[in-house]
Amino acid sequence: MDAKGTLGGLFSQILQGEDIVRERAIKFLSTKLKTLPEEVMTKEVEEFILTESKKVLEDVTGEEFVLFMKILSGLKSLQTVSGRQQLVELVAEQADLEQTFNPSDTDCVDRLLQCTRQAVPLFSKNVHSTKFVTYFCEHVLPNLSSLTTLVEGLDIQLEVLKLLAEMSSFCGDMEKLESNLKKLFDKLLEYMPLPPEEAENGENAGNEEPKLQFSYVECLLYSFHQLGRKLPDFLTAKLNAEKLKDFKIRLQYFARGLQVYIRQLRLALQGKTGEALKTEENKIKVVALKITNNINVLIKDLFHIPPSYKSTVTLSWKPVQKADASQKRASEDTTSSSQRDARQIYNPPSGKYSSNLGSFSYEQRGGFRGGRGRGWGGRGNRSRGRIY
Repeated sequence: MDAKGTLGGLFSQILQGEDIVRERAIKFLSTKLKTLPEEVMTKEVEEFILTESKKVLEDVTGEEFVLFMKILSGLKSLQTVSGRQQLVELVAEQADLEQTFNPSDTDCVDRLLQCTRQAVPLFSKNVHSTKFVTYFCEHVLPNLSSLTTLVEGLDIQLEVLKLLAEMSSFCGDMEKLESNLKKLFDKLLEYMPLPPEEAENGENAGNEEPKLQFSYVECLLYSFHQLGRKLPDFLTAKLNAEKLKDFKIRLQYFARGLQVYIRQLRLALQGKTGEALKTEENKIKVVALKITNNINVLIKDLFHIPPSYKSTVTLSWKPVQKADASQKRASEDTTSSSQRDARQIYNPPSGKYSSNLGSFSYEQRGGFRGGRGRGWGGRGNRSRGRIY
């Protein structure tokens, strides 16, 4: 009967009520708004919800923040480009991207991950991720190995790299592009080993081959490929000849090992359909094949003279977009050609990487599992002691 008046009462309880009342009011709001007809959810009512929600977001826990983002994302007036941009700005403010990043502060890391997860679905070619990508490159990547989290079983470093990869597709013009591309490049080198030194008798000087971390490399290589498009002469003009040579040696070594794993995975999956592909082991192998194929295509691009940034791949954990028959055929032809060319270029050695496929370890843990958010800001640490 009086939507705006009722909402005013609800927001009053959220802002001033006791914890249990606040919690119930937020959950009621998030559930009820979905069921209201358009004649009730007028533009004026939606503007009121946005205005009051901004007040609440000044002091929320992680769980409350996620609920309010769902509420606001469902408002019709925020489905437009300008509406999504408003939501991104809200998330950026909540993520506190102006603050110095502390990798050992689990609350700081948790806040950044949860906020970024909320922002990722909002990004598009018209709503850019530049502010988040810049923050990740400048503050998070250099501290990647120091990140800590209380979420049991979460590969925090891989989670960060996945988020960066997803956002990199929608990055706009970046002020310090060359500097940030250099940080990304340096981090990529850490996961792309040099070939082991050969002993005088021709055998490996070391006891074992370097471990190839495909999941990490897929994320970093994809991000570098996306941002590299904006500065295509980075590898040729911004690096000296020695660094470029070193990079190509690493690429070639990684690609040679890659080819062996691709063959092993295809052989292991050959002839398997339907239920056979639904076993946990085969699911992992299917994803592993996506990862290795993606890296293969991206490496081939970078081996062009000059390096190319034209290929398009779908990140291994993302659903493949449906294409019409002609597009699908063109894609298959391109992939097939890429694989033939890669085999010709890299000439993989026999036996060097043919360790038991069962030892292939793919980090499956996908989205951030924050559970009930740990307390953020005042609500979590000062005024109410609400730490979940």
